[in-house]
Amino acid sequence: MSQQGLIVICGATATGKSGLALQLAQRLGSVILSADSRQVYREFNIGTAKPTEAECQSVRHELIDICDPTETLTVADYQEQAQRLIAKFHQDSILPLLVGGTGLYIKSVVRGMKIPRVAPQTELRSQLASLGQSQCYAMLQQVDPQATQKIHENDSVRTLRALEVFYVTGCPISQQQGENPPLYSTLQIGLDTEDLTARIARRTQQMIADGFVAEVEYLCQKYGVDLPLLNTLGYQEIKQYLAGKISLEEAIELTILHTRQFAKRQRTWFRANPQIEWFDADCPDLIEKVGQRIQEFQDTQLG
Repeated sequence: MSQQGLIVICGATATGKSGLALQLAQRLGSVILSADSRQVYREFNIGTAKPTEAECQSVRHELIDICDPTETLTVADYQEQAQRLIAKFHQDSILPLLVGGTGLYIKSVVRGMKIPRVAPQTELRSQLASLGQSQCYAMLQQVDPQATQKIHENDSVRTLRALEVFYVTGCPISQQQGENPPLYSTLQIGLDTEDLTARIARRTQQMIADGFVAEVEYLCQKYGVDLPLLNTLGYQEIKQYLAGKISLEEAIELTILHTRQFAKRQRTWFRANPQIEWFDADCPDLIEKVGQRIQEFQDTQLG
């Protein structure tokens, strides 16, 4: 009997998702599909907490290092690659683990979101943005009134996206959205902890010990300091240190603070999903408890 299912391991950053997933994958003879919007980019390793070479040798990892830092990987691109891999592993009777903290990546796969295949149009966006939000929203009301029922008049990001999709495809975004859920069952496991601040601090210090400063310096030299990925969490703080604007201690403190703020937003996103079953990341027998729940899920699949 083939394993026609999917296990999701999600939660905020530094809750121990990767460590749990490695143990589970080894027990289940499974593979890990990364659901991390920065691990898809090559050379961004330490600051994205990418799995090590040894970890990749012990368990097969997919959807990491699939894109150059100068390219843009859209959610639609990610979804397509993930769906193709899941179908392939199901054919091989392998139960895949989708692991990460990028909620939109996970949602795109689990819910089968219909995503308009329109890459960001930088020039078009800046032209539209220069008109001002009220003018853009009025334009959207003309071309796609249905979309404005879901988009707030002050939401410039979604307004611009909806106009962009309309002008590129000639079809309103409201007609291109919706969901097409997969036929297989999904078990969604969330990790949470009261100890998140301490975990984030430990992980940030470990990144520094692992050579994070040298990684950022190398990436700045290779791609230039204006590369958008270098303005993301951790990288932008170390970049400020390398530019002589702040001390290394300040860069570390800022990284911890900004990571805590980011984790809070992640937690809010995941907590809004009633399908996620939550486990305490600090539970001493976490692997046993999660393993037992996965066994129950597999039994119902076979039943």
